[in-house]
Amino acid sequence: MNRLKQTALAAYYSASLPVRRWQAASRAAQGAEPVSILFYHRIADEHPNAWTMSCRAFERQIDWIADRFDVVSLKEAQRRIAAGANTRPTVALTFDDGYADNCEFALPLLLRKQLPATYFVSTDHVLGGMPFPHDVAAGLQLRPNSVEELRAMADAGIEIGAHTQSHADLGSPNSAGRLRDEIVGSKHKLEHALDREVRYFAFPFGLHANMTPEAFGIACQAGFAGVCSAYGAYNKPGDDPFHLQRIHADPEMTRLKNWLTIDPRKLNVEAFDPGNYRSVDPTENGVSLFANPAEAIH
Repeated sequence: MNRLKQTALAAYYSASLPVRRWQAASRAAQGAEPVSILFYHRIADEHPNAWTMSCRAFERQIDWIADRFDVVSLKEAQRRIAAGANTRPTVALTFDDGYADNCEFALPLLLRKQLPATYFVSTDHVLGGMPFPHDVAAGLQLRPNSVEELRAMADAGIEIGAHTQSHADLGSPNSAGRLRDEIVGSKHKLEHALDREVRYFAFPFGLHANMTPEAFGIACQAGFAGVCSAYGAYNKPGDDPFHLQRIHADPEMTRLKNWLTIDPRKLNVEAFDPGNYRSVDPTENGVSLFANPAEAIH
């Protein structure tokens, strides 16, 4: 964000803060406090890029959030959304992709502070040690997490979630078989590698154009407890708790504060419509989409 935009946003945030506080008290009284879910990618001080946040910025954000919000797991976030009433400012923390750098500072920080988080990984990369194509294209060889690191995270209390096998765009034309491979295959492979259930799925890219009702249906029928998008929206009490709408954790602190204190301009972001995803046909050409195929674990 350029300096002019930063200055304008800071002025808007400061000027609207008294009204936001009044609105927050009103929402709390009505049980209408949204649940905000943040997503990060890589926390590190080396090789900064558009999807990396510095360690200092991350710690500053976490300290600010922990002082002002209930920091909850995705399971608790879903419970508050499904209850139809939430009186407490609430934030859940998530990470996408699976960068080894996160084990150096970010995750140890959260564990020390006893703050829950869900960590979404793409199996081709974390199980095969393959750098992400967007990193390679930028001339970087950033190491993905190893299976041993994921097991250590899970043992320490970090929830591991699936983020497809190949970090695929699931909004592009895809057969049911391809969707199965990317969604169900990633679940089965992670469960086999970690020897524990994988309950959540996050769509790569996560904008409206990167999701389809068919993909929602396959994720639901595969046994995921919830799926995450990433187009920047709040989860209001009474919303569908299966679809967890997330906000990008911008490194600029003013933008983060603006989001989490509920910018009224962002309350009515158009939600992705997954249709009647619970009615998906669990077979394709007579073959189950959800059986654990041999290729999912070898």
